[in-house]
This record gives sequence, C-alpha cells and structure tokens, in this order.
Amino acid sequence: MTMRRINVVILVLLVVAFLIILQRNLLNLNDFLRHESAEAAPGALLPFEPDFAIKHKPDVIRTGVEIPVVITAAEERLGAALAAMNSVYRNSKSNIVFNIVTLNDSVDHLKTWMSKADFTGIKHKVIVFEPKILEGKILNDPQKKDEAKPLTFARYYMPMFLPSVEKAIYLDDDVIVQGDIQELFDTNLKAGHAAAFSDDCDSASSKGIVRGAGNQNNYIGFLDFKKEAIKKLGMRATTCSFNPGVIVANLTEWRIQNITSQLEQWMERNVKEDLYSKTLAESVTTPPLLIVFYKRHSSIDPMWHVRHLGATGAANRYSVQFVNAAKLLHWNGHYKPWGRLSSFSDVWDKWYIPDPLDKFHPIRKHSEDK
Repeated sequence: MTMRRINVVILVLLVVAFLIILQRNLLNLNDFLRHESAEAAPGALLPFEPDFAIKHKPDVIRTGVEIPVVITAAEERLGAALAAMNSVYRNSKSNIVFNIVTLNDSVDHLKTWMSKADFTGIKHKVIVFEPKILEGKILNDPQKKDEAKPLTFARYYMPMFLPSVEKAIYLDDDVIVQGDIQELFDTNLKAGHAAAFSDDCDSASSKGIVRGAGNQNNYIGFLDFKKEAIKKLGMRATTCSFNPGVIVANLTEWRIQNITSQLEQWMERNVKEDLYSKTLAESVTTPPLLIVFYKRHSSIDPMWHVRHLGATGAANRYSVQFVNAAKLLHWNGHYKPWGRLSSFSDVWDKWYIPDPLDKFHPIRKHSEDK
C-alpha cells in the first residue's frame, strides 16, 4: 500500500509540473506574438482576431502549406476587398491566410465588417500601412490623386509585411476569384525571377483597352521613351507590358535582389525627372515595376487574370461563357463592379457581403432602367 501511494503522489506531481510548463509556454508565445507585431514595417501588424474564428464552426479542416494572400482595403473600397476575399475563400479548401493592408482610419470599420461576415474560421492579419514611407516618392498631382493613393503602392512592400514568408500572392481589390487559389499559388517561377505577372499580350486579355490609351499593351504606353534615363536602359518600346493587379511573388528572391529599393529609386527619379507621369496609360504604379522586371519575370496562366472588365465595351468583348470559365476576373478600368455601369456586375454581386455599418453601397440600376 505504501508503494502504491508513493506512485500516485509522483504521478500527480508530474501532471501538475506538466500543466505549469504548458501555461508558461503559452504565455511566452503570446508575448512573442505581441513583440513581433509591434516591430512590423512599414506598417503595424495587428494580431490574429480570435473572436472571428470562435463565432463560427469551421466548414472544412484546412491543412497543408499556408497560402499567404495580400490584399489592400481602402475605406471607400472595403466592400470590394471583402467580396474578393470571400470569392477566394469559398472556392478553395487550401490553408489560406489573408494579409489585409489598410490605413489606420479604416481598421475599426474593417474589423466590424469581418466580425459580422459569414467567414467560417478564416485566418487573417490586419496590417496598417504607413503613408509616410512614400514621402518624396510620388508627385502631388491633383489630376492623379486616385492613382497615387498610398495603398496602391502596398504591393511594393510585401517582403516587409511578410518577413518570414517565401512565396505569396498579391491581389487587387477589384477582382473575383472563381478557381482554386492553390492553382495560382503553384505557378512556377523561373530561377532568378522574383515575380510572375500576366502579360498584356496574352490570348485572354490582349484586346483590352486602357482608358485614354486606346489598344495599349506595350511599354511605350507607360514610359516616356524620350527621356534620357529611359533611353539608357536599352528597353524596347514595343515590349509587351504586364498588369500588376495579380502577382505571384518569390519573396526570398525579392529580398535578395532588393526589389523594393529598386522600385523606390525609380519612384524618386520620376519625381525629379517626370519619367512616366504624362504617359498615355496614366499609371504611376505600373511603370516602376515594368522597369525593374523588364524581361525578368515569369508568366501567369492567362485564365488566372482575365482583365479589362472595367473598360468600355467589356460586355461585347467577353461572352458570358468565357467569363464563367475564367479563374480570376479583374475589373481594372473606370467602371467597377460595385458601380452602376459595370459589365458582369452580377458575377461580383454573388460574393458581396453587405456592410453592417451601412456605409458602402453598391449602385445598381432600378428595374425601370433596365
């Protein structure tokens, strides 16, 4: 009897010791996560939102390698970001982690919207972008205030947002994903390439119209080839351009090549020399990427970036069957799918989640207007 009692006492002590060690490890992990989030740059990384996952039972068990998806969420376009994420999440069983880049003033609205949305067990991080990092890098042109909004440049800073990630996907907010994002993530990047884009000359979107530029799909539409700095690069003006609204990025290679620093240098040169601000395409985000990735990027399957749905005449360019077969739709252009005059807005509507604060309102035609 004495030995049995001694064994029971020893067992109890071991259990107590194990519980104490487990509690300490959990506390240390919590402190570590808080410390990591405080040091994020060029924005602050907010921790995972536990309430968001607790309120809903997961519909599927998502295991395997994490697929980091970076997307921006501007206040006036939060509904777009939520619709895009909803489409990504519902069409895949992969282990997706959304990295939502927003401005400080939009955090509360974003959190409220996501807490009310019916996302079951979604993993996400909120990253607050600091616009000060762009000082001296963009022109103060009142006519291009929309193109020069801070979050449009967030894609340049992906390695800083995701310091330990090797590969990630960037998506513009005006997209809808109809395929399994795992397929896009598995895009093969050639050795030495830091990113993959969809070329503007590809078969799916080559007829797309860039507003103000006509049938534009080459470098000369984005860069001023009369400028000496551009001439010295030796780039062919007729080289096919690409659209950076969808990016598959090798962030390890991005860091090795200092891609972010290269992009910033061209932004600063444009402020001084006006290398691309007055080009036909009227883009301030794409030109630095075209320069840095000239003949040094891999290609994305054209069906994973069917674009120009926001351009005039998109309904005549694409058939309903083709739109339904596309893996990813991009409403780049003037007419957005939450607007009144957009083509194929019914596709976007399927993924839209109403704003619980009633601030974001898609504009739709009344029945008598149809």
